[in-house]
Amino acid sequence: MKLPVTSYGETGTPVVVLHGLFGSGRNWMTASRRLADRHRVFAFDLRNHGSSPHVPTMSYPEMADDVRETIESLGVGPVALVGHSMGGKTAMLTALRHPSVVERLVVVDAAPVAYPPAFVEYARAMRNADLSSVTRRAEVDAQLTAAVPTPGTRAFLLQNLILDADGARWRPNLPVIEAALPDISGWPSVAAGLVYDGPTLFIYGGKSDYVQQNHRATIASYFPRATYTEVPEAGHWVHAERLDDFLAALTPFLG
Repeated sequence: MKLPVTSYGETGTPVVVLHGLFGSGRNWMTASRRLADRHRVFAFDLRNHGSSPHVPTMSYPEMADDVRETIESLGVGPVALVGHSMGGKTAMLTALRHPSVVERLVVVDAAPVAYPPAFVEYARAMRNADLSSVTRRAEVDAQLTAAVPTPGTRAFLLQNLILDADGARWRPNLPVIEAALPDISGWPSVAAGLVYDGPTLFIYGGKSDYVQQNHRATIASYFPRATYTEVPEAGHWVHAERLDDFLAALTPFLG
């Protein structure tokens, strides 16, 4: 499935960015614009997110195939592929299964391991919110507070709310995302035995536990040329929390 793409810049080497769970290519707008002075940047909306079609399944093999097909349709490959969290796992599997379209790989705060299921409460709270008479985002924000106590996280989730003349509705395919969360938290078995030997950079937040020292042997088994950069003051959303530090780590690797 070809994915919706937003492009930035007209010259330079191609860079594709993949957002995380409940995100969209729009979340990368500021970073993409900063990169666009040296690169052609393409921000994808992964399936069931952003402007992408709503489809009944969203496994990592399917998402990696979507990314490969979209890169090939652009005619710009091979690319530097950058992915955060869920997008990072999608990027890793794309590189492992379709290395011909990936010239180099950047994984932002994710590792090729299974994590405890997370964000189920977020998906459920969004899906159960009563949108029937909503006219302002603040009304939905109040409904999410019990399940999502952090204001910044609620603000991030509320970027997915559409408010227009037809009323209020969520942009992502929440029922399918909720059902897929166990797989999204995991790591696909189809990756077993695969190796991507291109240049690979893991950028991770010093305040996050998504990339740990004990993950490095597993990472090396898939990505033998992996290097690491910690952004000490960042949590999981590295590129949003510490953009300048993130770009300082990313830009030299892109070349």
